[in-house]
Parts: sequence; structure tokens; C-alpha cells
Amino acid sequence: MKLQITLSYILITLFLNNVYAASNEVAACKAALNKGDIATALKQADKAVSQNNKEVEAFICQGRALVASDKLEAALAAFKQADTISNDAFEKTISSLLIGRTYHKLNQNEQAIASFQQTLLNAKAANNQGFERVAHNAIGDVYFDSNQYAQALPEYLLALKLAANDNERGESYENVALTHHQLKQNELAVEYQLKAYLMHDKSGTLDQYAHSSIELGRYYLITKSYISAENILNKIIKFAKEQGGAFYEAQGSYVLAQVKAAKGDIATAKSLIVSAKLIAKNTNDKALDAEIDKETAGLL
Repeated sequence: MKLQITLSYILITLFLNNVYAASNEVAACKAALNKGDIATALKQADKAVSQNNKEVEAFICQGRALVASDKLEAALAAFKQADTISNDAFEKTISSLLIGRTYHKLNQNEQAIASFQQTLLNAKAANNQGFERVAHNAIGDVYFDSNQYAQALPEYLLALKLAANDNERGESYENVALTHHQLKQNELAVEYQLKAYLMHDKSGTLDQYAHSSIELGRYYLITKSYISAENILNKIIKFAKEQGGAFYEAQGSYVLAQVKAAKGDIATAKSLIVSAKLIAKNTNDKALDAEIDKETAGLL
């Protein structure tokens, strides 16, 4: 499974918040968005647009606020207007990217891919490989989310070639690993997930490190590499306990239970499931509790 907030998303957000010298109203719109005050963001964006209908950032912030309000068609119109009035290749990179992401949210996949392909052209014109990488990942995500894994894989591999640091490489390796898994190419999934784990161990956040460890454990289990699975899962469970990461402790525990059950150690598997369920209960995480039930159904 994917982490909900990817490095690509963080990159885009940081860029949108910092790159342009904007009007006071746009600055206020961005500040409100950062605080989660969507109503104020929309108000400030509308004011900015009414005062200067040629300010690209005004339409960008308006569109972002509309997306946050789940008014996707209106957001799409705002992003398209930003694209229309922008003359700079880099500005157009951003507007076409946001148009594509909005189409993706609307499940209009052909339009999303066409917009991301335009983002690639814009990023190349702007000589910005970072956003070329983002565009390839975005195209890959559209294909992945529509279960077209064979089409997603080459996009993720192209993004990997454009990775500029260990964080980006870790993210790309994980995308490639998960796609190989969906294609039932689990030996390759292990290969790439191990690379992701090593990158996140060196440079990632605690969440990325924990997530990559558990996914590596899953793939080891699938390929019946039980000793390797136990080693990595015991390591992350211990780490999660030490760091106060109850969610990852529970995930690691139920995956380790799957390993134990596969080896015939039903008593230990049962104990691990009980432990994972108790964590979910104590943290009032109903989604985690449902995940544990789903992943361990029929195991014992």
C-alpha cells in the first residue's frame, strides 16, 4: 500500500507556497490554506481575482481552495484560467500539473494523462527535471489507480531515472516494487522494495522507513523467504515500540503473524494478532482494526 502523502505532493505544496512574489490577497489565501481555513482562503482568492484577473497565482490559490472544498469542476476552471493567462513555461508546468491532478480526482483519466503529458513538455521547456519526474509519477499513478499496472511501470521507471536524491529514489523504488507486486512479479518486488528500504533507512522519515520495512516483510512472505521476513518485521516492531509508533507496531505484528502461520506456528500467530488488535483498540483506530481483520481472515 502507498503512503498517503508522497514526496511529490510535498514538493508541489512547498513550491506553490513559496515560489512567487504574490499580492497581499494571494499571500493571505495561501496562509489560510496552510491553516486549513478554506472559507477565508476562498474569500481572499476571490478578492485577488476580482482585483487582478491576470494574476496567475490568484487563480492557482483559488483552484487549490476549491479542491479543498471538493468543488472540483470549479477548481478545474480556475486552474485552466491560470494556464491560459500564464506565459512562462514553468508557470504552465504547474498549471497543467494541477489540471491533471484535478482530472484524476474526477476519475477522468484520459484527460488527466493528457494534462500530465503536457506537464512533461512544459517541464522540458522550463529545463526542470524535478517536475518531469513529478509528471511521470503522476501518469504512473493514474494508470496504477485504474489497475493498468503494465502501463504504470514504465512511467515509474522513467521517474526513477530522474530521481535527484535518496529520498526521491526511495519513493520511486517503492512505486516500482508495488507495481511489480500487482503484476505478480514478486521476486522483482522484493528487489526494488529492498532498495527502497535501504534508501529510507539512510535518508527517509520515520514513517517512510517503517512503511518500507513492513512492505519488504510482506514481499518476503509472498516469496516464502520466511527468515528474511521475520528478521525485518521483528526489527521494525522493536523500532516502532521504541519510537512510540503504535500503528506500525500493529502492522508489523499482523504481518509477522502471517509469516508464523505460514510456518505452522499458529500459537504465536494468534498471540501477534491479539496484540495488533489491542493496539488498534487502545488507539481507537477503526481503520487499522478493519485492516487487521481483513488481512488475517481465515489465517488461524
